[in-house]
Amino acid sequence: MIRISILYPNRDGSRFDFPYYVETHMPMSIGLLGAHPGYRGVSVERGLGGAEPGSRPAYVAMCHFLFDSLEDFLAAFMPNAPALQGDMPNYTDIEPVIQFNEVLISG
Repeated sequence: MIRISILYPNRDGSRFDFPYYVETHMPMSIGLLGAHPGYRGVSVERGLGGAEPGSRPAYVAMCHFLFDSLEDFLAAFMPNAPALQGDMPNYTDIEPVIQFNEVLISG
């Protein structure tokens, strides 16, 4: 199984609209990507703080998709990339960091 992590760095002056992201963008993403048989789930997280008490989180938001394989993710994502990426200006001006991960332990 693989996890696709989409991380939005916490930068001064940046914008991230959580209500839009959670109520509009993510339901669209789940509808488009979740239709693929290799889709296994998604989680969305809001950064609360860093390692030091009272410090800012490194990422304002994170989204993690689970798929059976990288090929499954690409098969689901590529046909929908224009719609998903085109919606980004509606919720953020942050350039996300994207990382592909192999899940070794999950429980």
